[in-house]
Amino acid sequence: MSGILYKLKPKRGLSYVLHLGLSALLPFILFILIKLQPITAILMVIVSKWRIFAVRPRYWLPNIRANGVDLIVAFSYLIFIYQASNGSGLEQLLIIALYVIWLTVIKPRSSSLFIGLQAVLGQFIGLMALFSFQSSSAPALWILIVGGWLICYLSARHFFTIFDEAFSSLYSHTWGYFAGALIWILGHWLIYYYGAYAQPVIILTVLGIGLSGLYYLKQNERLSTQLKRQIIIVMVAVTFVVVFLSNWSSKSF
Repeated sequence: MSGILYKLKPKRGLSYVLHLGLSALLPFILFILIKLQPITAILMVIVSKWRIFAVRPRYWLPNIRANGVDLIVAFSYLIFIYQASNGSGLEQLLIIALYVIWLTVIKPRSSSLFIGLQAVLGQFIGLMALFSFQSSSAPALWILIVGGWLICYLSARHFFTIFDEAFSSLYSHTWGYFAGALIWILGHWLIYYYGAYAQPVIILTVLGIGLSGLYYLKQNERLSTQLKRQIIIVMVAVTFVVVFLSNWSSKSF
């Protein structure tokens, strides 16, 4: 299977340049489709991931899981563009530019640093999109819980592909369960900072970056006691400020 996917996704030469060019063109096509008919943009994203289904059906689920972070970012982009359709042209252009950077600079890289970056960004962008609906248009709490669990689980699985971790599935499910439980608790009092950053998004992002950083440094034997203490203090401090110094009168559900 890996040989087939390698041939379908060029790594160098003219084919690679054409592949990057088509990837950079995709955000603009999706932007136009969102304006015309949103459902066609969703179908376009699915069609653009045809390589997932270019193998035997028994490999479809593992391929979907392996491409989970990229799918999260793609559908999040659709949500952001749809919400910005009535906004300024500069805002729309910024969203398109960021997605182009994802497709042409961040996504193609396979080094440990970039895989970790993909996982962190995928979780943050996915949670941002999930909690971007507010007031009467906000999704039901169970949708936030299931969505948060799935986003964090897939992001964690993507992160652990860097390492030969025997318990990667267990750790990923644990992180997803923690995210779902946290959203279930805080979802009854959703608080948005600067009108965009929901409380669960900030906490899960800070904890996710901190825990993944600790694990990465530990695996590479670069985690000193002092550095470990500093990272933990920052995680605890940010969580304390967000949870205990918030205005809990902003009840959402």
